[in-house]
Amino acid sequence: MTTSTGTSSSTSTVSATSGAPRKGGGRPALSLPVILLIVAAGLALVSLVRLISGADDITSVGQVAGALELAIPIGLAGLGGLWAERAGVVNIGLEGMMVLGTWFGAWAGYQWGPWTGVLLGIAGGAIGGLLHAVVTVSFGVNHIVSGVAINILAVGVTRYLSRFTFDTADGGSSKQSPRVDALPRITVPGLSDWMQDLQARHWFLVSDLAGLVGGLVTGLSLLTVLALLLIPGTWWLLWRTAFGLRLRSCGENPVAAESLGVNVYTYKYIAVAVSGALAGLGGAFLVIVSTGIYQEGQTGGRGYIGLAAMIFGNWMPGGMALGAGLFGFTDSLKLRGGAENVHAMLLLLAILLVLVVGWQLYKKKYLQAVISAAVAALLFVWYGLTDQVPSQFVDSAPYVTTLLVLALSAQRLRMPKADGLPYRKGQGK
Repeated sequence: MTTSTGTSSSTSTVSATSGAPRKGGGRPALSLPVILLIVAAGLALVSLVRLISGADDITSVGQVAGALELAIPIGLAGLGGLWAERAGVVNIGLEGMMVLGTWFGAWAGYQWGPWTGVLLGIAGGAIGGLLHAVVTVSFGVNHIVSGVAINILAVGVTRYLSRFTFDTADGGSSKQSPRVDALPRITVPGLSDWMQDLQARHWFLVSDLAGLVGGLVTGLSLLTVLALLLIPGTWWLLWRTAFGLRLRSCGENPVAAESLGVNVYTYKYIAVAVSGALAGLGGAFLVIVSTGIYQEGQTGGRGYIGLAAMIFGNWMPGGMALGAGLFGFTDSLKLRGGAENVHAMLLLLAILLVLVVGWQLYKKKYLQAVISAAVAALLFVWYGLTDQVPSQFVDSAPYVTTLLVLALSAQRLRMPKADGLPYRKGQGK
């Protein structure tokens, strides 16, 4: 009887500890209706820009499918960062864990098939995560230093391994692997064709919605489906189970969690290992789904962009998915239509800034409103006087988007309270 009461008291106290984030500031978590409303408003605005600019490809089935494929590795890295940071461990090493995932995924994939490559890619990332956990949790090394070291180490290790594996294999070299067989892809018959027909009519909003749905039902890899399911799965596990409650308590107040019987080290190890595994899955996705081959340097900073997506999403799965989708969409613009599509985005950004001006005036932030209005005016002039943007700007568009999103959202973010703080076992006793 005493044990039951103590457990109940512990759970409620941990719940209060890990569920008290909003008193310290930050914005509330994005609920599903709010996310859907944001998506609908964004789609309507993009549709308006499409009609004005004539850039009909920005919401086509191919564009959406391409954006989804580019967003998945970023989203998996962001999801990995969310797991680690919710347990109080900053994981800058996601990029290196993705690199390990690409190499191990390719090495196993070309020899034993793509699904084996997926499993070994996950294992490779998890090894990097466990290394990060040992260094930061057990030895108390600064999380940023450890993460940077893992990024450097992963590049060196994979480069070394490639010299006596891929370099001696048929179709491989010291910087790339032989080709890996593709995973099966799913297309919903009938619905896919109907959506493509609707999208080709270029109607306001209807065609854009058809392009969005069509991109989700045309040529979808099974690994893409799995990755998409991991987002609600993570939300349910971390916010609807006792395991998730204890893990999040380690990122909010590990001393209080330990005093209530939570093995903080164990939960941190689990979280960081899962973080590395998700990043490794993102790396394997790049090899097996996106390109079909391993190439040195192919992660291209997606681990860092995944961290940006996680921060944009306020350390929540739904918001992180929105951020990953935004970065994936921006990245896909330069691949399809390039300068023309990015030029249309100048108009979109200008309109968004006009909306920001209205909001800032409502909040009586007059200086910020004047600055936003000036930037919006410059963008309108730039759009009106040009037909396309320089190729250098097209190439840098995803990274510029990353900086803009973080700059605009940083003031209303709230990370877990103990994120990145040193913790030694026994502090709660």
